[in-house]
Amino acid sequence: MTDAAVRALRDTVRSARADHRPTGGNRFGTVPLADAYRIQADLFGAPAAWKLGLLSPAKQRQMGLTEPIYGRVPAPQLRTGPIRLAEFIQPRFEPELAAVLGADIPVGASPAQAEDAVSHLVLALDILDSAWRDYRFCAAEVIADNSSGGAVVLADEPVDSRTGALRLTLDGTPLAEGDLAGLAPPAPRLAWLAGQVGGLPAGTRVLLGSPAASVPARAGALEVHGGGRTLTIAIEP
Repeated sequence: MTDAAVRALRDTVRSARADHRPTGGNRFGTVPLADAYRIQADLFGAPAAWKLGLLSPAKQRQMGLTEPIYGRVPAPQLRTGPIRLAEFIQPRFEPELAAVLGADIPVGASPAQAEDAVSHLVLALDILDSAWRDYRFCAAEVIADNSSGGAVVLADEPVDSRTGALRLTLDGTPLAEGDLAGLAPPAPRLAWLAGQVGGLPAGTRVLLGSPAASVPARAGALEVHGGGRTLTIAIEP
């Protein structure tokens, strides 16, 4: 592995994002993941929140991984709405839950300590976006591209339950649905993330993934339903 390949990956992601034009993926599979995360930090900056990705063992095996990946949500990507689809390259919607921490999770924390640190969960909308055409990429490429981060909307009110369906509708029409029971317990993943990023302070918000598949983005009145709550977001063309 040469520094040239790392620089080329960085420049490719930066150019695709700046030019608002996706590029072909599966070209930088030999770039170490540690370098890909350094590219992510360099291009996307300090996080206002974090997001977890590739959470299922099946997806990890498909990407040649044995653990999840993470991305950062910089302050400009933490949104309330309305949201314009023209801002993105190839946006997709994914309904999620996010954890809000009431206490620190230090490096080396146990899952039990991480569980105790969670204040509550809220509904979230993850607007995925990718520099890689048709979302075809290797692990290093998606990590360098901030785990396909586009924008995030977080609800204010805690969910009442971690069970039941998590549903996404647009103008009242169902788009995606999954069972919240299909989400793995968040605590082990939060403890893992804390170890990766140097700890998670109280107040941190972490998107925990989704039991529902992502769907192509369209304009309209978008709603995330689950846990006894509804998150509504106006989506403009």
